[in-house]
Amino acid sequence: MADRPTRPTMDMGQHPDIAALRAQYDLAAQSPSGQSVSGLAFLSGLYLAISPWVVGFFRHTTLTVNNLITGIALVLLAAGIAAAYGRIHGVAWVIPIIGVWTIIAPWVLPPHGASAGTIISNVITGVVITACGLACIMLGTRSTQRR
Repeated sequence: MADRPTRPTMDMGQHPDIAALRAQYDLAAQSPSGQSVSGLAFLSGLYLAISPWVVGFFRHTTLTVNNLITGIALVLLAAGIAAAYGRIHGVAWVIPIIGVWTIIAPWVLPPHGASAGTIISNVITGVVITACGLACIMLGTRSTQRR
């Protein structure tokens, strides 16, 4: 009898407060501003992934692979945020980091001879991604302040 719990246990995911908070986050993501932010982040990720071929710096193999991988990661993250913000809002902080990395990548990754078009493309895309990421974070905090 000592092995049996004296109180019934409850799965933390089923707790009423957590369920209400997830529902509130999902409502925030379904708002027009939430849809705009996640949609712009998704499109920015798509552009980042194809930018080596659009701008023409696919000969810089390291930067091409970097942009492809970070672009795909951003697309998946933005799709997750659009679909289930209540469950994935805790990783929204990754989006601004991807944005900052996109800005500095042409100077950090070898070879360091990136063209002006490459740098401009990455900087503008990185600024847009960073702004989208900060907006995603603010979307979650704004929804909890309305309680």
